[in-house]
Amino acid sequence: MSNSLPLRPELRGRSAYGAPQLDVTIRLNTNENSWPLPDGLSQEVARAVGEVAGGLNRYPDRDAAALRSDLAAYLGHDLTAAQLWPANGSNEILQQLLQAFGGAGRSALGFTPSYSMHPLISLSTGTSWHDGPREADFGIDPARAAAAVREHRPDVVFVTSPNNPTGTAVSLEVITAVYAEAPGMVIVDEAYAEFARPGTPSALELLSGRERLVVTRTMSKAFGMAGLRLGYLAADPAVVEALQLVRLPYHLSTLTQVVARVALSYRHELLATVQRVCEQRDRIAAALPELGLRAVPSDANFLLVGGFPDSHKAWQVLLDHGVLVRDLEIAGHLRITAGTPAETDALLAALPAVHEAVPELSSDRGQSAS
Repeated sequence: MSNSLPLRPELRGRSAYGAPQLDVTIRLNTNENSWPLPDGLSQEVARAVGEVAGGLNRYPDRDAAALRSDLAAYLGHDLTAAQLWPANGSNEILQQLLQAFGGAGRSALGFTPSYSMHPLISLSTGTSWHDGPREADFGIDPARAAAAVREHRPDVVFVTSPNNPTGTAVSLEVITAVYAEAPGMVIVDEAYAEFARPGTPSALELLSGRERLVVTRTMSKAFGMAGLRLGYLAADPAVVEALQLVRLPYHLSTLTQVVARVALSYRHELLATVQRVCEQRDRIAAALPELGLRAVPSDANFLLVGGFPDSHKAWQVLLDHGVLVRDLEIAGHLRITAGTPAETDALLAALPAVHEAVPELSSDRGQSAS
């Protein structure tokens, strides 16, 4: 990037967000849902798009009223359309929240390691950032989390559940403890909620009576619609009204709204892949101890795998064998998306090659890991 541009000082020397997009056979690095879309969906999308194509000379419904009603029906919990707000991916939702409730002279706090876009979007909106504590198992202790909020007094707090990149979910006790101390907004990022193990609670249960609590979701993961770019939030109607002060005019296209509604009408077929993905996640986790590796228990569609003496070298070995995973520069760890059985086969076939390239791993082979 040119040093002659009058770029904001806090952006100088930084790199744009993005996972490597490489032409490899097995891509397990961006937590996409690899399973094919159900029969009939593409034809229904084409039909729905065809019905509105003649009106594309007009602006879209800026309030996305019909889509918001469909989203409320999907989430349940007695939510109404007035409590739902969609945008171009959950990242735009996060950006709108920080534009409305963060900004210059304000701060945000998140519990790292977590989703890297939380601090990046904070930076882009002029919101300063604080790191909150995680435990050795990557969980969040309610008392320590509340203490961090009490110390920093952030205007926005992010709690990610299940957490990216660790896969760990948090208890409702954590969220209520954080909310009780937070002077501003508490955003619970539930992008992977549909993959959570049975009994894992959702912060949607806590929305009633908590005006400053927000739950964000996406259709990119469990719905397998990453190319659609549709994220949304559930919150008090006052939050939705506030976001309309900062949203761009007509921010959600007619085509996006129509396709998202079709996808929601196919939700039973689309979400049928969730259990299959979870089976592959658990299959990978079960195979790791024999390879001297361990996985953080996950409620998402991926695993944070530890035990690599040199994680970047291990990443390269897997890539050389046609398997792309994610190196997030967490020492000794790689993040691996769970996909189809064939993709799991390829991953498990490639992992032993890491032993040959990283001999130190072999000495731990067969030992169970905590």
